[in-house]
Amino acid sequence: MKDLTNGSVAKHILAMAPPIMVGMITIMLCQLVDLYFVSGLGDAAVAGVAAAGNAGFLVNALMQVLGVGSVALIAHAVGRKDRPDANLIFNQAIVLSVLFGLLTLVAGAALSRAYMRSVAADQATIEAGTKYLLWFMPALALQFATQVMGSALRATGIVRPAMLVQALAVVINIALAPVLILGWGTGHALGVAGAGLASSIAVLIGVVMLLAYFRKVERYVAFNPAQWRPQAHHLKRIVNVGLPAGGEFAMMFILMAVVYFVLRDFGAAAQAGFGIGQRVLGLIQMPALAIALAAGPIAGQNMGAGKGERVRETFVKAALITSAVMLGFMCLAQSKPQLLLAGFSNDRETMEVAFLFLRIISLNMVAQGLIFTCSSMFQGLGNTKPVLWSSATRVFTYSLPAIWLSTRPGFRMEYVWYLSIAATTLQAGLSLWLLRREFGKRLVVQEEAPEQAAPEPVPSPARAPA
Repeated sequence: MKDLTNGSVAKHILAMAPPIMVGMITIMLCQLVDLYFVSGLGDAAVAGVAAAGNAGFLVNALMQVLGVGSVALIAHAVGRKDRPDANLIFNQAIVLSVLFGLLTLVAGAALSRAYMRSVAADQATIEAGTKYLLWFMPALALQFATQVMGSALRATGIVRPAMLVQALAVVINIALAPVLILGWGTGHALGVAGAGLASSIAVLIGVVMLLAYFRKVERYVAFNPAQWRPQAHHLKRIVNVGLPAGGEFAMMFILMAVVYFVLRDFGAAAQAGFGIGQRVLGLIQMPALAIALAAGPIAGQNMGAGKGERVRETFVKAALITSAVMLGFMCLAQSKPQLLLAGFSNDRETMEVAFLFLRIISLNMVAQGLIFTCSSMFQGLGNTKPVLWSSATRVFTYSLPAIWLSTRPGFRMEYVWYLSIAATTLQAGLSLWLLRREFGKRLVVQEEAPEQAAPEPVPSPARAPA
């Protein structure tokens, strides 16, 4: 366990962010590698895998319920020096991860084809996306356990083990992708099914490695079968904090689904170009997202320790760093988009869509970085409802106008990207206002609490200051 309630806030952020970033980038690279090898199968295969991958946003919504709830509550417990509560939350979250994983498998088997029919441009894309989803669902189901274990470590200030496990799993995925997709060395090409299978095998190996780490190395939080019986009060604590953050990912799923819906009249090449551009954009946003995610546990531990000024300082430092990083990548996307997109498709029409998307949408990267930072701070404060409100605002100010514009004569796809810039900027402004209001309520009360509690002669040993 690492104490984040003392020392330089900026140093804590910069120490935690790189391992988080490496872990996220390796996952994103895995998706890009899948797209790279699938691109040889044609536009329908690329569009199908890209659209199917968007379903991951919906599953990630459930993952965020567990991840955010675990990080916030465990970090608060660590800040209070309350190890028993941290362990109880961890084990209850493990129970939820099993239940959510089973739900994902059942829903994936039942709904994959219906989802692809709702967003795909043609029958070939529907078939490719459905096949990929069915083989990819085990990977999504297993990631619930990975999410809980990684979140528990991050809440205690430990990020390197999860990063190493993710990196190794991605190396395995990258090695398996050409073998299973194209049949390298075996002569048995599985196509898009091979892309999903490679991911599922890699995630399974990653889960086994994290389980071994927790059994042999981790000491602050640990598996305790005696705490695996579901306890309604503690499950409710996790869900109450995590559900609004999960709703944020559900909103992202809606946004992406709307884009695929309005682009389907432009054909598979347009959807494929958007899918490639979206994943490259996600990759270059990873450093800023990693910085924001590092800020969450720091804010959470200091919130639990009653150090409101350090919570505010965490936001200011994280916001400045994310803005600087996003500004740099925005300049790169504007000046050299070909460096970021080279090699993903030989189809001229597909790549023209990807270039247009990245050049326009990168203009909102600074605003997106501020949204990341505010979202992580709300997690640290233990109240993620404002995140849901700001995300819902973006959905309504983007989705409804986009669908309406798509019905108008002379509709062009770049109108969708310009609309996204406006909606993202609005969400960033609303998030900043909501965070300022939350600081005014929670941190003032928190800073006044020690004076009100002063007459108590002896604190309980479990909550005594370090």
